[in-house]
Amino acid sequence: MTAAFATNPSTTNLPTLPDGWPIGSYDTYKEAQRAVDHLADSEFPVHDVTIVGVEPMVVERVAARLTWGRVLGAGAASGAWLGLFVGLLLSLFTPGAGLFPILIGLGSGVVFGLASAAVRYGATRGQRDFVSHSQLVARRYDVLSKPRNAEQGRNLLASLSMRPNPAR
Repeated sequence: MTAAFATNPSTTNLPTLPDGWPIGSYDTYKEAQRAVDHLADSEFPVHDVTIVGVEPMVVERVAARLTWGRVLGAGAASGAWLGLFVGLLLSLFTPGAGLFPILIGLGSGVVFGLASAAVRYGATRGQRDFVSHSQLVARRYDVLSKPRNAEQGRNLLASLSMRPNPAR
């Protein structure tokens, strides 16, 4: 591979496996960040460091139960905002129109929001009666360093592990 190819912006964003030697392993991403921050504060060449999430998993946290009332209320509110926006635009570009375009836009938006929310929720037929948020997490987070600095990094992180963690 040539140097010109290695620095070509179109190839730098391709997925590649991380390289380097492990210098620390942590249960949370926050702890791995703290370790890299310690390395940076110690003037370690952090451009040689990579944080790797090992054994990634998608965690879906259920936030609330969906009901027809909640779905229609959210649809009406969403439609009202869209209708209000369209109504304001119409009133700005229609001389002497007054509040009429705003009220028409607001009413139309509420009706459209209710209808579209009802159709979407009705199409699920009760298969998904809850709201959730997904998050990508890892079982552990390894801090890797290029081999030329790995020993120094391990020593710095060993000294960090001797200090109390303020987050705990």
